[in-house]
Amino acid sequence: MGKEPQMDTDKHGLIKDIREIISQARSLTRRSVSSLQVLSNYLIGKRLVENEQPGKGRATYGQETLKQLSEELTQEFGRGYSATNLEYMRKFYRIYGATVELIPQTPSEEAVLQKPQTLSEELNLARVFRTVSAKLPLSWSHYLFLMGISNPDERRFYELETVSEGWSLRELKRQFGSSLYERLAMSRDKAGIKELSQKGQLVERHIDVVKDPYVLEFLGLDEKTRYSETELETAIIDKLEHFLLELGKGFLFEARQKRFTFDEEHFFVDLVFYNRLLRCYVIIDLKIGELKHQDLGQVQMYVNYFDRYVKLEDEEPTIGIILCKKKKDSLVEITLPEGANIHAAKYQTYLPDKDALRKQLEEAQAEWEAGKL
Repeated sequence: MGKEPQMDTDKHGLIKDIREIISQARSLTRRSVSSLQVLSNYLIGKRLVENEQPGKGRATYGQETLKQLSEELTQEFGRGYSATNLEYMRKFYRIYGATVELIPQTPSEEAVLQKPQTLSEELNLARVFRTVSAKLPLSWSHYLFLMGISNPDERRFYELETVSEGWSLRELKRQFGSSLYERLAMSRDKAGIKELSQKGQLVERHIDVVKDPYVLEFLGLDEKTRYSETELETAIIDKLEHFLLELGKGFLFEARQKRFTFDEEHFFVDLVFYNRLLRCYVIIDLKIGELKHQDLGQVQMYVNYFDRYVKLEDEEPTIGIILCKKKKDSLVEITLPEGANIHAAKYQTYLPDKDALRKQLEEAQAEWEAGKL
C-alpha cells in the first residue's frame, strides 16, 4: 500500500479549531487543572471525530493527519499532543460523547449550540466547563485507564464506583485487578449484573455487604507458608484502610478483640465494624483453616448477644461474617437456620485469575439465558 497523501490540516479549519480549544482552556487559570484537561481533551476528540468523512464515523482516521497535527501542536503548545494522545482523545469522545449533553442556559445559547457561527461561540469554555465537569468528573488518568476496559457494562460500573467512593487511580486499578465487578456479579442474576452497570454497588440488604471471596493480597501473607489467626488479624489492622476498601461501602471500624461477658465467661470478637448504610453492626471472625460447624455456632452466639444487648432498638439486626481459608457450602446450609444473618466467605491472599472469573460469569449468564428458553 502506498503512503497516504498528506492532508492540509487547515483545509477544514482543523488546526485552527484545536489551537483555539487549547488556548481557551489554558486561559481559564482559576479552574481545576485536571478538569480542564478532561474538558480540553474531550473537545479536541469531538473536533477530530467531526473532521472525519461524513457517513464514516468509525473509519480509521489517517495516521498522517494525526502525525501532522501532532507536530504542529507540539511545536506550539509543547508535550501532550503526540499522535497516540490525539488518538486517545478521539476514542474518549467516541466512548463518552453520548454521556455529555451541553444543556444551554438561555435561548440565545441554544441557538448558538444548534448552529454555531464561529468556534468561539460554540466553545465558550467558561460556559460549558461546569456542565462537562459534572458529566465527566474524574481525572484524565482515570479515563485513560477506564478506556482500556472493553466491556462497557464493566467500565461503567468502575466509573460509577470511582466517582461515588472517591477512588484514586491506584485504588481503581487495585479494585479492577481484584476483579471486584466479577466477584459482585457472580452473586447476582442477569438483571442484577445490569444493575451494577447502571447504579453501581447498592447496599440495601445484609447480603449486599458480603463478598466471596475476599481478596487480601495487600496483607503480604501470600509469601508466608504458615501464619496464625493473630497474625492475620494484626495484618488486617495494620492495613485497615485497605481492608475497609475491600469490605466495601459504608463500613466504620469499631474494635478488635471486642470483649463481652456472659454468665461470668469472657468472649472476644475478632473484628467489629458498623455499616452506616444498613445501620447495623457487622462482626467478623477469622479462621485460617477449614470452617467447622462449631465456628458457625460461635458466631451465631456473638450475633445473638449483639442483637440483644448492644444494638439500639431502631438499628437493624447484626450481621456475622466468618472469613475462612476453606469452607463447604453444604455445611453452612445445614448448620445455620434459614434467613440467618450469618455468612461464611473465603479469603485469599493473592489476586484472583481475572480471566477464569470472567469465564465463570459468562457460563453463569449462559445458564440464566438457557433457563428462560
